[in-house]
Amino acid sequence: MKALGALYNLIVAALFALALASPVAADTTKLDDLFQQLQTATDEEAVQITTNIWIEWSKSGSPTMDLLLKRGRDALASGHPEIAIEHFTALIDHAPDFAEGYNSRATAYFETGDFGPSVADIAKTLTLNPRHFGALSGLGMIFEQLNEPAKALEVYKAALAINPHLPDVKASVKRLEAKLGGQDL
Repeated sequence: MKALGALYNLIVAALFALALASPVAADTTKLDDLFQQLQTATDEEAVQITTNIWIEWSKSGSPTMDLLLKRGRDALASGHPEIAIEHFTALIDHAPDFAEGYNSRATAYFETGDFGPSVADIAKTLTLNPRHFGALSGLGMIFEQLNEPAKALEVYKAALAINPHLPDVKASVKRLEAKLGGQDL
């Protein structure tokens, strides 16, 4: 378990370096505009802006790849994460530069309790899309499961720096700050 903790520490350090780097060239003008709007939006406005970001992130550029993403998400929603992993793996095999394939598979791995592969997919997601607040939120959840509240808090705060309108993440930050009692990270 100690070796696993060291692995997670290295991954988190790499993820933060990537997340704080300038946006990747693949970001579209539309996404840039949505992220800019998100910073000054009300919570009500942010719901639609966040939805629009997820819609953009879900566009692979291929109807076939979009279908694999949909099938994986449907399997996940119906409580079949193992089947979802198969669909997402096929998607990744055919579209290895599509960040949402990795993020979705990371979620499925999380659902099966396979945190190592989930963290690896989160790392790939953030390499391809450093502004992926969903992947950061997922990493925070993993750290909580591993009883690493300080690391979870740090990752949740990074997600909120990108999208300050995530109610579940805000609640997690508040809860973890109270639990940690202001101790230094």
